[in-house]
Amino acid sequence: MQTVQDVAALRAVVRGWRSQGYTVGFVPTMGNLHAGHQSLIKLARARTDRVVASIFVNPTQFGPHEDFERYPRTLIQDQAGLAEQGCDLLFAPEVATIYPYGAAQTVSVHVPQITETLEGAHRPGHFDGVATVVCKLFNLLQPDLAVFGQKDCQQLKVIERMVRDLSLPVKILAAPTLRAEDGLALSSRNQYLSKEERELAPLVYVTLQQMRDLVSKGHAWPAVEQAATSKLAKAGFVPDYAVIRRADDLGVPARDQRDGLIGLVAARLGSTRLIDNLIFD
Repeated sequence: MQTVQDVAALRAVVRGWRSQGYTVGFVPTMGNLHAGHQSLIKLARARTDRVVASIFVNPTQFGPHEDFERYPRTLIQDQAGLAEQGCDLLFAPEVATIYPYGAAQTVSVHVPQITETLEGAHRPGHFDGVATVVCKLFNLLQPDLAVFGQKDCQQLKVIERMVRDLSLPVKILAAPTLRAEDGLALSSRNQYLSKEERELAPLVYVTLQQMRDLVSKGHAWPAVEQAATSKLAKAGFVPDYAVIRRADDLGVPARDQRDGLIGLVAARLGSTRLIDNLIFD
């Protein structure tokens, strides 16, 4: 696997592939890769001729009191893992490469409506940073296909909306959430959990399953949301939300809606913020 840091080298490699008629898949990451990321590489590998991953800890999607500085950076280990999964090229740019005028002065991409709720409400500006960096990476690489995990459901919806609205020629593929044996969704931030917190963390997924089961039995979703929030709080979490939304656009469903729903949870456990979701169908 080859690693490049500058745009000219990236485009030269991709141009060579294009000249041979190869299709290009792309998996953007912030590094500190785990089995969930590896599953995205495998999916891209199965669908395209050549696979590019990026590792870039994007400053514009972190809030002023979030974990940008302490976000784990493990490039050497990540390179080895990507090579094992059949990645052909790693793009690992510096901040100045992505933001030549500085992160604070960059042209910004804002996706309306869907960014104003849930994660967007609790992390103002987060999705502007996500949309901006993904749009930049798509422009630099111009892949045929890009793979994103279903775990970050709202992020996935934001990117799908941006691609459609801006008519970007890239197909977005959603990959299923990968979980530990006890149900905890894999995340780079799980390593922040203490031993006791790690034992409690799977309650997030258990809560989502219970939300799904209660709705399927005819319980009204507002009552289910309230019960889920209370359950997490009593267990020691600090919930930001435990909600039920329409799976297609994350809008608020009708009170009697039973199909096409998704449960979403975000809750802090100690110093770690966990997010997860579960499609009810």
